[in-house]
Amino acid sequence: MSNSTMQAVGYRKSLPIGDEDSLIDLELPLPEPGPHDLLVEVAAVAVNPVDYKIRQSTDPGGEPKVLGWDAAGTVVTVGEQVEGFKAGDEVYYAGAVDRAGANSEYHVVDERLVALKPTKLSFTEAAALPLTSLTAWEGLFERLGLEDGGLNQDGALLITAAAGGVGSITAQLARSLTSLTVIGTASRPETVEFATRMGVQHVVDHHKPLVPQLAEVAADRLTHVFSTAHTDRNLADYAEALQPFGRIVAIDDFDSLPVGVLKPKSISFHWEFMFTRSLFRTPDRSRQGHILSQVARLVDAGVLTSTATRDLGPVNAANLREAHRILESGSAIGKITLTGF
Repeated sequence: MSNSTMQAVGYRKSLPIGDEDSLIDLELPLPEPGPHDLLVEVAAVAVNPVDYKIRQSTDPGGEPKVLGWDAAGTVVTVGEQVEGFKAGDEVYYAGAVDRAGANSEYHVVDERLVALKPTKLSFTEAAALPLTSLTAWEGLFERLGLEDGGLNQDGALLITAAAGGVGSITAQLARSLTSLTVIGTASRPETVEFATRMGVQHVVDHHKPLVPQLAEVAADRLTHVFSTAHTDRNLADYAEALQPFGRIVAIDDFDSLPVGVLKPKSISFHWEFMFTRSLFRTPDRSRQGHILSQVARLVDAGVLTSTATRDLGPVNAANLREAHRILESGSAIGKITLTGF
């Protein structure tokens, strides 16, 4: 490998994860930072469901596609219009889904989407946080309209799959920065334990009817739902359990939704997709850098902890295939990371 190329992992054709060509080791040209970009030497990455969903659904049709939207590393160089960072800064970020991902030795990312990583965390621990923290923060405080630091809010929040990547950081944020009762769904002893450790006060089993379980733990206090999975299947239960004027935010994918059940109680439904700001180049996209800075401060203050639970070793095709396989199986707890090259 020369000074003008780098190691990376990507794919040339959409294939099942059991196929060795579903993710392959590559040697790619070193990327050049644009005016607002940072060139980052990647130290660690984390893997999210968006990675395997894109791999399954998007055929690159020519140039190989590199995935990976959770990274931590060190700034090498900065674009000519960058003002907030300098070479040597240790950073973490999720980046933009319409640009190359971070499963590569070096990566370019818009500075407005980046923050200095928490000083108390390793690169591996920090890499687990950006995408899920942004999703959780935007979902709670922008979509559901909760007040950051509002400790006089009454009601209860239901988080589905509370031991997952998004669920586990949502639980921490909700427990730390709001006064809502935090309820999470989990079904295995190990996921119940992890969700409880992340801040969930009551656990309900998503394999059993939700409404009677919620009536028992929340009485008539359920005001908000953060739905990470099976929203279409659970919407009628949400509508029955929620108080009038309740709010739902969803992050999962489905073909249709029977929203009519929400009308009698004037329940509002919101989408959260943390790539919206970067995809549409919104004027406030620097908000994501600010959110990550706030998350870093909360981590360094001991309020939040990393949700990294399993590191699979160096960033290479074999280890990333294993990460995708675990995520596709639905058995992951917290976040899967990979460290070094």
